[in-house]
Amino acid sequence: MKRVISPQDAAALIPAGASVMVGGFMGCGNAHAVLAALAEAETGDLTVISNDASMLNGPNGEEYYGLAKLVHNRQIKKLIATHVGLNPEVAEQMNDGTLEVVLIPQGSMAEMIRAGGAGLGGVLTTTGYGTPVQGGMHVHGTIDINGKTYLVELPLRADYAIISGHFIDQTGNIWYKGTTRNFNQVMATAADTVIAEADNLVAIGDIVPENVMTPGVLVDYIVSKGGNQ
Repeated sequence: MKRVISPQDAAALIPAGASVMVGGFMGCGNAHAVLAALAEAETGDLTVISNDASMLNGPNGEEYYGLAKLVHNRQIKKLIATHVGLNPEVAEQMNDGTLEVVLIPQGSMAEMIRAGGAGLGGVLTTTGYGTPVQGGMHVHGTIDINGKTYLVELPLRADYAIISGHFIDQTGNIWYKGTTRNFNQVMATAADTVIAEADNLVAIGDIVPENVMTPGVLVDYIVSKGGNQ
């Protein structure tokens, strides 16, 4: 059995200055309750690894949707992402010098996280070669193989991963609904501490083994939106 905690308890686990992976794509698949609690806690100086910075408004009119809450509160000092154009506050903070943004091609980021989770030394890709991406801090250098030049992208890991699953059982096994699987699944492998927010906390056995997308052994804490259980 995994420890089931509240969103507030989950936020309290994350100290100022931590590196945090946040699953989701434009807010879809964000752990919304945990991110809201982290925003309320005002924990700052964070390095965040996420596909994007979500949006100022959610699909149902929510203000500062998902990760956008932390951006708005200026709790992030460094954002490693694949695109940020849907959140204009990112550009504002970049321009005033309060937020460092590192952009990585989306497929490369997914593979770099996978490499971090698998213990690999890096990823070889032609994506970004000969562009400003090549000079990024995440690029170790280049290598020529069979007459083709590849960038050597370093693996990505974090202190914490905040992920979300549609069904999570009491041992931490996760099933993701639709496209919410996005970065959540791979991020669960690449952090020292994994916090998984459950849309639905279910009994052991409710997720049949062949439908488990993230095994519970990777999950340290389960967040129940209803509080401790």
